[in-house]
Amino acid sequence: MPKRTILLALLVAGVATLGFVWIVRTGQEGGQRAAVGQAAPAVVGTTLDGSTFDLASFAGKPVVINFWGPSCVPCRDEFPLLEAKVAEHAADGLTVVGVLTDDPVDPARSFVSQYGGTWPTVIDPDKSIKTAYRVAARPQTYFVDGSGVIRAIQVGELTDADFERSFAKIHS
Repeated sequence: MPKRTILLALLVAGVATLGFVWIVRTGQEGGQRAAVGQAAPAVVGTTLDGSTFDLASFAGKPVVINFWGPSCVPCRDEFPLLEAKVAEHAADGLTVVGVLTDDPVDPARSFVSQYGGTWPTVIDPDKSIKTAYRVAARPQTYFVDGSGVIRAIQVGELTDADFERSFAKIHS
């Protein structure tokens, strides 16, 4: 392989590594960061229907925080599962909260309306919630217990088994 190609490949790998480290560390010094066993960072904002939202108002209840967007195919695919779990675990006090990230508001409103989403979706226009939760990809889901501690994180589309395994960690 020519020396120039090798140097270019090393440069690309180095930039990719630095980018990954930057994504993981961004905001770490300035604010609370999401991790299993740690308190969930604040989720405060306006929902798709214009209501104000504060995660703190759900203290004492198990909460599933789902980062999504309508352009994300796995997000769309897992939406019916989340709907089913909200109904299945209603007696357990389960709350699902969506956080819209990386997509415009209007398509998200249309999607939720079309598919009957009943839980609040908080708009994250400056990506501050996404940054605090260290979201690497959509969908990404956090399972938060009644004391506000993250007990499980799922990167990628949830399956029924994934949901139940993680929900068991936040349901007392």
